[in-house]
Amino acid sequence: MNVRKGDLVKVIAGRDKGKEGRIVRSVPKEERVVVEKINLVKRHQKPTPEFMQGGIITKEAPIHVSNVMLVCPSCKKATRVAHKFLDNGKKVRACKKCGASIE
Repeated sequence: MNVRKGDLVKVIAGRDKGKEGRIVRSVPKEERVVVEKINLVKRHQKPTPEFMQGGIITKEAPIHVSNVMLVCPSCKKATRVAHKFLDNGKKVRACKKCGASIE
């Protein structure tokens, strides 16, 4: 996966197409990410010690990683991810449009 927790991403497919948000959680085994305020679903929740008040709650559901695209911090555009090696041998992600390092 080319995206990580904390990255700003843009949704490129689905009912929330065009919206942007930060990745809250990633699930690499299932190739899914949870993006804040994206793919909101309603859930019927029973009262538990954690959630004293039961009822219908709204929460973010995971979205497949192929439906999101990383937003470059320097050029502010949705871009594919390239991988580069720095002079010290460290591997970093880079923007395909402007070439800037994303780390």
